[in-house]
Amino acid sequence: MAKLKTNKAAKKRYSLTATGKVKRTKSNRRHLLANKTKRQRKQGKIQNAYLDKTCESTVKKLLPYGN
Repeated sequence: MAKLKTNKAAKKRYSLTATGKVKRTKSNRRHLLANKTKRQRKQGKIQNAYLDKTCESTVKKLLPYGN
């Protein structure tokens, strides 16, 4: 049986923890921060957020070897 290919876009955005959770980085923190409110900037500081259960199975299919 052939090896499964890892989705490169998903590999850059998500990572799997040892317990099997999918870790992601919060969005809206790269640029245009001067136009955002203090609350928006503060909420985006969390670097390690976890994916909710509804999307988790889809992302795990894109990362078959847990990259």
